[in-house]
Amino acid sequence: MYRSYVQWWAMKTIGYARTSTVEQVAGLEAQLRDLKAAGCCRIYHEQTSAKEGSRRPELERALDYLREEDGDVFIVTKLSRLARSLRDALDLEVRIAAKGAHLRILEMGIDTSTPAGRLTFNMFGAIAQFEREIMLERQREGIAAAKAGGKYKGRQPTVRRQAAEIHRLKFEERLSNAEIARRLGVHPSNVGRVLALDEGRGIGRRA
Repeated sequence: MYRSYVQWWAMKTIGYARTSTVEQVAGLEAQLRDLKAAGCCRIYHEQTSAKEGSRRPELERALDYLREEDGDVFIVTKLSRLARSLRDALDLEVRIAAKGAHLRILEMGIDTSTPAGRLTFNMFGAIAQFEREIMLERQREGIAAAKAGGKYKGRQPTVRRQAAEIHRLKFEERLSNAEIARRLGVHPSNVGRVLALDEGRGIGRRA
């Protein structure tokens, strides 16, 4: 009976390991070893960058595997192996909790099934919000200072916003696409795209 209970518990413990490059074999092996020692019966692992926008398909598979019931445990060795940022960590913990599961971070000794673990994550959330408010405040102060000095010009125009200037340079000054691109600081292909699009709409004129 004890053996059956251990097997039932192990089936509810999911591990995730990640390294940034294929060269980090030793780092991946160490994570896998620690996750197995922690009792994970199913471990998802991948070698992918932690940069914003990069895909993490094995992480998604691991999260999808969590069942809609209390008791499932999602384990990582380090917070940096799970998340790209503090905000990302908080968002992932919310997704795990929504499945009725708990997060354990071995290196930090965090277990969100305990009051202390929940408190730690709440502190993370407060820190993330504080950092965001400081960033926004500095951004507002910088804009105000730039406006006071007459240096603030707002967002730089996109290529589409520069369409009128592109047409003027093309048909009045008769510049090439490459020359227009250099003058406006955009790629020549973008200049050609604007001209072709507007020509198809009957906008612009040819000499």
